[in-house]
Amino acid sequence: MATSNSNLSTESKFLINKKKKPFSNKLSDSIAGWLFISPMFLGFSIFMFGPLVYAFFMSLHEWPLLGEQTFIGLENYQSLGQDGSFLNSLNVTILFSLGLVPLNIILAMFLAGLLKEKFIGVGFFRTAIFVPVVTSLIVWAIVWKNLLATELGFINQLLDLIGIQGPSWLLDQSTALPSVILVSVLKNVGLNMILFLTAMQQVPGELYEAAELDGASAFRRFRSVTLPLITPTIFLTMIITTIGAMKIFGQVYVMTRGGPVDSTKVLVYYIWETAFRHFDMGYASALAFVLFFILLAFTILSWVVRKRWVFHEE
Repeated sequence: MATSNSNLSTESKFLINKKKKPFSNKLSDSIAGWLFISPMFLGFSIFMFGPLVYAFFMSLHEWPLLGEQTFIGLENYQSLGQDGSFLNSLNVTILFSLGLVPLNIILAMFLAGLLKEKFIGVGFFRTAIFVPVVTSLIVWAIVWKNLLATELGFINQLLDLIGIQGPSWLLDQSTALPSVILVSVLKNVGLNMILFLTAMQQVPGELYEAAELDGASAFRRFRSVTLPLITPTIFLTMIITTIGAMKIFGQVYVMTRGGPVDSTKVLVYYIWETAFRHFDMGYASALAFVLFFILLAFTILSWVVRKRWVFHEE
Protein backbone atom coordinates (compact mmCIF):
# COMPACT_ATOMS: atom_id res chain seq x y z
CA MET A 1 0.00 0.00 0.00
CA ALA A 2 2.87 2.30 0.90
CA THR A 3 4.60 1.41 -2.39
CA SER A 4 1.45 2.23 -4.39
CA ASN A 5 1.19 5.60 -2.70
CA SER A 6 4.84 6.24 -3.47
CA ASN A 7 4.30 5.44 -7.20
CA LEU A 8 1.27 7.68 -7.35
CA SER A 9 3.26 10.42 -5.71
CA THR A 10 6.06 10.07 -8.29
CA GLU A 11 3.64 10.07 -11.24
CA SER A 12 1.87 13.10 -9.84
CA LYS A 13 5.16 14.97 -9.49
CA PHE A 14 6.08 14.06 -13.07
CA LEU A 15 2.74 15.29 -14.40
CA ILE A 16 3.04 18.49 -12.36
CA ASN A 17 6.58 19.13 -13.63
CA LYS A 18 5.49 18.42 -17.22
CA LYS A 19 2.66 20.92 -16.90
CA LYS A 20 5.05 23.52 -15.49
CA LYS A 21 7.50 23.20 -18.41
CA PRO A 22 7.11 26.51 -20.29
CA PHE A 23 8.35 25.33 -23.73
CA SER A 24 8.18 22.15 -25.75
CA ASN A 25 11.40 20.26 -26.42
CA LYS A 26 11.42 21.42 -30.05
CA LEU A 27 11.01 25.05 -29.08
CA SER A 28 13.68 24.72 -26.38
CA ASP A 29 16.12 23.28 -28.93
CA SER A 30 15.31 26.11 -31.30
CA ILE A 31 15.95 28.74 -28.63
CA ALA A 32 19.20 27.05 -27.63
CA GLY A 33 20.32 27.02 -31.27
CA TRP A 34 19.62 30.72 -31.69
CA LEU A 35 21.46 31.49 -28.46
CA PHE A 36 24.51 29.58 -29.70
CA ILE A 37 24.66 31.45 -33.01
CA SER A 38 23.66 34.82 -31.55
CA PRO A 39 27.28 36.11 -31.13
CA MET A 40 28.02 35.37 -34.80
CA PHE A 41 24.63 36.68 -35.89
CA LEU A 42 25.06 39.93 -33.95
CA GLY A 43 28.63 40.37 -35.19
CA PHE A 44 27.57 39.82 -38.80
CA SER A 45 24.62 42.21 -38.45
CA ILE A 46 26.64 44.98 -36.83
CA PHE A 47 29.90 44.75 -38.74
CA MET A 48 28.85 43.30 -42.13
CA PHE A 49 25.17 43.60 -42.99
CA GLY A 50 24.71 47.00 -41.33
CA PRO A 51 27.58 48.70 -43.20
CA LEU A 52 26.42 47.01 -46.41
CA VAL A 53 22.96 48.54 -46.12
CA TYR A 54 24.44 51.90 -45.17
CA ALA A 55 26.81 51.83 -48.15
CA PHE A 56 23.86 51.20 -50.47
CA PHE A 57 22.08 54.14 -48.82
CA MET A 58 25.16 56.30 -49.47
CA SER A 59 25.26 55.21 -53.11
CA LEU A 60 21.86 56.84 -53.62
CA HIS A 61 23.19 60.22 -52.52
CA GLU A 62 25.62 62.88 -53.61
CA TRP A 63 27.76 62.43 -50.53
CA PRO A 64 30.83 64.65 -50.18
CA LEU A 65 33.14 63.94 -47.24
CA LEU A 66 32.41 67.39 -45.83
CA GLY A 67 29.14 69.04 -46.68
CA GLU A 68 25.46 68.32 -47.10
CA GLN A 69 24.24 65.05 -48.56
CA THR A 70 21.65 65.17 -51.37
CA PHE A 71 19.41 62.30 -52.44
CA ILE A 72 19.86 61.67 -56.18
CA GLY A 73 18.38 58.19 -56.57
CA LEU A 74 20.17 56.03 -59.15
CA GLU A 75 22.14 58.86 -60.80
CA ASN A 76 25.46 57.50 -59.51
CA TYR A 77 24.75 54.17 -61.18
CA GLN A 78 23.56 55.86 -64.39
CA SER A 79 26.82 57.85 -64.55
CA LEU A 80 28.95 54.70 -64.63
CA GLY A 81 28.28 54.08 -68.33
CA GLN A 82 29.84 57.45 -69.27
CA ASP A 83 32.75 57.17 -66.83
CA GLY A 84 35.85 56.30 -68.86
CA SER A 85 37.95 55.70 -65.72
CA PHE A 86 35.41 53.19 -64.44
CA LEU A 87 35.32 51.30 -67.73
CA ASN A 88 39.14 51.28 -67.87
CA SER A 89 39.46 50.05 -64.28
CA LEU A 90 36.86 47.34 -64.91
CA ASN A 91 38.76 46.24 -68.02
CA VAL A 92 42.07 46.19 -66.11
CA THR A 93 40.47 44.18 -63.29
CA ILE A 94 39.13 41.59 -65.74
CA LEU A 95 42.52 41.33 -67.48
CA PHE A 96 44.24 40.98 -64.12
CA SER A 97 41.84 38.19 -63.09
CA LEU A 98 42.16 36.39 -66.43
CA GLY A 99 45.94 36.45 -66.04
CA LEU A 100 46.15 35.56 -62.36
CA VAL A 101 43.51 32.86 -61.85
CA PRO A 102 44.64 30.30 -64.49
CA LEU A 103 48.33 30.90 -63.75
CA ASN A 104 47.80 30.54 -60.02
CA ILE A 105 45.72 27.36 -60.26
CA ILE A 106 47.93 25.63 -62.86
CA LEU A 107 51.14 26.48 -60.97
CA ALA A 108 49.62 25.38 -57.65
CA MET A 109 48.45 22.09 -59.18
CA PHE A 110 51.88 21.49 -60.72
CA LEU A 111 53.69 22.17 -57.44
CA ALA A 112 51.25 19.96 -55.52
CA GLY A 113 51.85 17.14 -58.01
CA LEU A 114 55.62 17.44 -57.46
CA LEU A 115 55.51 17.79 -53.68
CA LYS A 116 52.97 15.07 -52.92
CA GLU A 117 55.76 12.52 -53.30
CA LYS A 118 58.02 11.75 -50.34
CA PHE A 119 61.68 12.68 -50.80
CA ILE A 120 64.41 14.30 -48.76
CA GLY A 121 63.72 18.00 -48.22
CA VAL A 122 60.05 17.90 -49.28
CA GLY A 123 59.05 19.63 -46.04
CA PHE A 124 61.47 22.47 -46.72
CA PHE A 125 60.07 23.07 -50.23
CA ARG A 126 56.46 22.98 -49.01
CA THR A 127 57.30 25.50 -46.27
CA ALA A 128 59.28 27.75 -48.61
CA ILE A 129 56.38 27.98 -51.06
CA PHE A 130 53.82 28.60 -48.30
CA VAL A 131 55.83 31.28 -46.42
CA PRO A 132 54.78 34.16 -48.77
CA VAL A 133 51.12 33.43 -47.88
CA VAL A 134 51.73 34.41 -44.25
CA THR A 135 54.10 37.25 -45.14
CA SER A 136 52.78 40.79 -44.89
CA LEU A 137 51.30 41.88 -48.22
CA ILE A 138 52.83 45.35 -47.94
CA VAL A 139 56.28 43.99 -47.12
CA TRP A 140 56.02 41.53 -50.04
CA ALA A 141 55.04 44.31 -52.45
CA ILE A 142 57.81 46.66 -51.25
CA VAL A 143 60.44 43.93 -51.65
CA TRP A 144 59.30 43.13 -55.20
CA LYS A 145 59.06 46.81 -56.08
CA ASN A 146 62.77 47.10 -55.27
CA LEU A 147 63.66 43.85 -57.01
CA LEU A 148 61.94 45.11 -60.18
CA ALA A 149 63.48 48.60 -60.08
CA THR A 150 64.77 49.71 -63.47
CA GLU A 151 68.46 50.43 -62.77
CA LEU A 152 69.25 49.17 -59.27
CA GLY A 153 66.78 46.28 -59.17
CA PHE A 154 68.16 42.78 -58.59
CA ILE A 155 66.28 41.32 -61.60
CA ASN A 156 67.71 43.77 -64.10
CA GLN A 157 71.20 43.51 -62.61
CA LEU A 158 70.97 39.74 -62.99
CA LEU A 159 69.88 40.13 -66.62
CA ASP A 160 72.72 42.60 -67.18
CA LEU A 161 75.25 39.92 -66.18
CA ILE A 162 74.18 37.82 -69.17
CA GLY A 163 74.06 40.79 -71.55
CA ILE A 164 70.32 41.47 -71.49
CA GLN A 165 68.98 44.94 -70.83
CA GLY A 166 65.98 44.56 -68.58
CA PRO A 167 62.87 46.67 -69.17
CA SER A 168 61.34 49.18 -66.80
CA TRP A 169 59.10 46.55 -65.32
CA LEU A 170 56.77 48.81 -63.35
CA LEU A 171 57.12 51.96 -65.48
CA ASP A 172 56.23 50.50 -68.87
CA GLN A 173 52.57 50.03 -69.83
CA SER A 174 53.29 46.69 -71.50
CA THR A 175 55.07 45.12 -68.49
CA ALA A 176 53.50 46.77 -65.44
CA LEU A 177 50.32 44.67 -65.27
CA PRO A 178 52.06 41.31 -66.01
CA SER A 179 54.61 42.17 -63.30
CA VAL A 180 51.88 42.79 -60.72
CA ILE A 181 50.15 39.56 -61.79
CA LEU A 182 53.35 37.54 -61.37
CA VAL A 183 54.08 39.06 -57.95
CA SER A 184 50.50 38.31 -56.84
CA VAL A 185 50.71 34.70 -58.06
CA LEU A 186 53.94 34.10 -56.14
CA LYS A 187 52.37 35.63 -53.04
CA ASN A 188 49.33 33.33 -52.89
CA VAL A 189 50.17 30.19 -54.84
CA GLY A 190 51.22 28.42 -51.63
CA LEU A 191 47.67 28.40 -50.26
CA ASN A 192 46.20 26.75 -53.34
CA MET A 193 49.14 24.36 -53.45
CA ILE A 194 48.29 23.14 -49.93
CA LEU A 195 44.64 22.65 -50.90
CA PHE A 196 45.59 20.67 -54.02
CA LEU A 197 48.17 18.67 -52.05
CA THR A 198 45.49 17.63 -49.56
CA ALA A 199 43.07 16.72 -52.33
CA MET A 200 45.65 14.65 -54.24
CA GLN A 201 46.57 12.72 -51.09
CA GLN A 202 42.92 11.70 -50.74
CA VAL A 203 42.86 9.93 -54.13
CA PRO A 204 42.83 6.14 -53.51
CA GLY A 205 46.11 4.50 -54.47
CA GLU A 206 44.26 1.47 -55.91
CA LEU A 207 43.06 3.62 -58.81
CA TYR A 208 46.65 4.50 -59.76
CA GLU A 209 47.67 0.84 -59.49
CA ALA A 210 44.81 -0.22 -61.77
CA ALA A 211 45.70 2.51 -64.27
CA GLU A 212 49.35 1.41 -64.28
CA LEU A 213 48.30 -2.20 -64.93
CA ASP A 214 46.32 -0.94 -67.92
CA GLY A 215 49.47 0.75 -69.22
CA ALA A 216 48.35 4.35 -68.61
CA SER A 217 51.12 6.94 -68.83
CA ALA A 218 51.72 9.46 -66.04
CA PHE A 219 49.85 12.15 -67.98
CA ARG A 220 46.91 9.80 -68.65
CA ARG A 221 46.76 8.87 -64.94
CA PHE A 222 46.68 12.54 -64.02
CA ARG A 223 44.01 13.36 -66.63
CA SER A 224 41.76 10.34 -66.01
CA VAL A 225 42.26 9.68 -62.28
CA THR A 226 43.65 12.69 -60.42
CA LEU A 227 41.94 15.52 -62.27
CA PRO A 228 38.32 14.26 -61.98
CA LEU A 229 38.71 13.46 -58.27
CA ILE A 230 40.12 16.85 -57.35
CA THR A 231 37.50 18.90 -59.23
CA PRO A 232 35.79 19.93 -55.94
CA THR A 233 39.10 21.51 -54.89
CA ILE A 234 39.53 23.11 -58.32
CA PHE A 235 36.06 24.60 -57.95
CA LEU A 236 36.86 25.94 -54.48
CA THR A 237 40.21 27.45 -55.50
CA MET A 238 38.69 28.98 -58.63
CA ILE A 239 36.02 30.75 -56.57
CA ILE A 240 38.29 32.10 -53.83
CA THR A 241 41.12 33.02 -56.24
CA THR A 242 38.79 34.88 -58.59
CA ILE A 243 37.17 36.82 -55.74
CA GLY A 244 40.63 37.65 -54.39
CA ALA A 245 41.80 38.80 -57.84
CA MET A 246 38.77 41.04 -58.34
CA LYS A 247 39.47 42.69 -54.97
CA ILE A 248 43.19 43.29 -55.45
CA PHE A 249 44.42 46.58 -54.00
CA GLY A 250 47.56 46.35 -51.85
CA GLN A 251 50.04 45.31 -54.55
CA VAL A 252 48.78 48.00 -56.94
CA TYR A 253 48.86 50.69 -54.25
CA VAL A 254 52.44 49.93 -53.24
CA MET A 255 54.01 49.00 -56.58
CA THR A 256 52.42 51.21 -59.25
CA ARG A 257 49.74 53.50 -57.73
CA GLY A 258 47.57 52.57 -60.71
CA GLY A 259 50.12 53.66 -63.32
CA PRO A 260 51.69 54.02 -65.71
CA VAL A 261 48.85 55.82 -67.53
CA ASP A 262 46.18 53.89 -65.58
CA SER A 263 47.43 50.58 -67.00
CA THR A 264 47.22 48.93 -63.56
CA LYS A 265 44.35 50.94 -62.09
CA VAL A 266 42.06 48.13 -60.94
CA LEU A 267 38.50 48.68 -59.75
CA VAL A 268 39.20 48.62 -56.00
CA TYR A 269 42.01 51.15 -56.46
CA TYR A 270 39.61 53.39 -58.39
CA ILE A 271 37.05 53.04 -55.57
CA TRP A 272 39.71 54.05 -53.03
CA GLU A 273 40.80 56.97 -55.22
CA THR A 274 37.22 58.20 -55.64
CA ALA A 275 36.50 57.97 -51.91
CA PHE A 276 39.70 59.22 -50.33
CA ARG A 277 41.25 61.46 -52.97
CA HIS A 278 38.17 62.96 -54.58
CA PHE A 279 36.09 62.56 -51.38
CA ASP A 280 33.01 61.46 -53.37
CA MET A 281 31.65 58.85 -50.97
CA GLY A 282 28.33 58.36 -52.78
CA TYR A 283 29.89 57.57 -56.15
CA ALA A 284 32.54 55.36 -54.50
CA SER A 285 29.75 53.40 -52.78
CA ALA A 286 28.02 52.90 -56.13
CA LEU A 287 31.30 51.60 -57.59
CA ALA A 288 31.68 49.22 -54.65
CA PHE A 289 28.18 47.87 -55.20
CA VAL A 290 28.90 47.26 -58.86
CA LEU A 291 31.88 45.13 -57.81
CA PHE A 292 29.66 43.39 -55.25
CA PHE A 293 27.05 42.50 -57.87
CA ILE A 294 29.72 41.28 -60.31
CA LEU A 295 31.15 38.93 -57.68
CA LEU A 296 27.67 37.83 -56.63
CA ALA A 297 26.71 37.02 -60.23
CA PHE A 298 29.98 35.14 -60.78
CA THR A 299 29.49 33.09 -57.60
CA ILE A 300 25.88 32.20 -58.41
CA LEU A 301 26.77 31.27 -62.01
CA SER A 302 29.67 29.10 -60.85
CA TRP A 303 27.44 27.39 -58.29
CA VAL A 304 24.76 26.66 -60.88
CA VAL A 305 27.08 25.16 -63.49
CA ARG A 306 29.23 23.20 -61.01
CA LYS A 307 27.12 20.06 -61.51
CA ARG A 308 28.36 19.82 -65.09
CA TRP A 309 32.01 19.32 -64.19
CA VAL A 310 32.54 18.91 -60.44
CA PHE A 311 32.91 15.32 -59.25
CA HIS A 312 30.47 14.14 -56.51
CA GLU A 313 27.99 16.90 -57.41
CA GLU A 314 24.51 15.76 -58.42
